[in-house]
Amino acid sequence: MPSDNTIFEVIDHASLLKLVETGMVDSTHVIGQDDGWRIHVKYDASERQLAASGSRRPRLFHHLEALADYLKSIGIVHFDVNALEYRRAPAPMREPVSAGAPREDDEAAYTRWLKAEIQEALDDPSPSIPHAEAMRQIRAAIKQK
Repeated sequence: MPSDNTIFEVIDHASLLKLVETGMVDSTHVIGQDDGWRIHVKYDASERQLAASGSRRPRLFHHLEALADYLKSIGIVHFDVNALEYRRAPAPMREPVSAGAPREDDEAAYTRWLKAEIQEALDDPSPSIPHAEAMRQIRAAIKQK
């Protein structure tokens, strides 16, 4: 297994798919690191990391399940996993929905609060926005980010 300081060339999805289809992949290794997993593929005398889409940087999978699903979808069903250097990032602290929202672990209070919020929205006399228009606005906002 290579050391962490080894620099690898990358391989894009289309090239990896061709190698898999022609049976040229010798082995596949999944290497854990800070907050993610990378795919290393050995073929002939080469070892390469899967590149991020449209990039020459290695692709980082944040979830091992997603990585396994990806490999399976392209025909790689056997691979080894090295989790020695994997460190999951701590989950971010969640902010309450609004300043007046009770904690979600107080289920009864949260349910009462949520029902009141929904009723307030239903009682709001403001004109409603059709679904198609709301989606257009959301898509426009996402594109601006």
